[in-house]
Amino acid sequence: MIASPQLLDPNFARSVVLMVQHDEGGAMGLVLNQPSETRVKEVWEQVSETACEAEGYLYHGGPCEGPLMVVHTDESLSEMEIVPGLYFSAEKESVQQIAAGGERRAKFFVGYAGWGPGQLEAEMEEGAWLATTASDETIFSEDEDEWQKALEATARARPFPWVDPKLIPDDPSVN
Repeated sequence: MIASPQLLDPNFARSVVLMVQHDEGGAMGLVLNQPSETRVKEVWEQVSETACEAEGYLYHGGPCEGPLMVVHTDESLSEMEIVPGLYFSAEKESVQQIAAGGERRAKFFVGYAGWGPGQLEAEMEEGAWLATTASDETIFSEDEDEWQKALEATARARPFPWVDPKLIPDDPSVN
């Protein structure tokens, strides 16, 4: 999901969120484009005695507190598959193995974005979020302009994606 330009909530303004789970009980996602100033290795040394070969920054996944979480490409260490070939883990043993390195892509998060039942759907109806398909390029990007790139890609696919088509009059002169 991409925050629409109208979404001004400081927790989500200009954010790109990967939806991890969404059902009748609510939704959970991870903000992909809010890196902290801390590298994963720096944090790892403070919380674990196991080796860490993970490169990159630790990301703020959202305003809700939670365990250290990882989005990665190793099915054998997954708790759930998010999209084909992309997995989620928060269990200590899995996170340790992912941090130890290997031939997998991984992005580490602290915190998450959470919505209660019906809350996300209401925000989408209001035009706060734009739905788009997740891609490896977006998920593992470290580009500070990822929100702008994702917004432009969505806009190319759907002109004015943040405008509800039901609100556009048949005769634009009455606008």
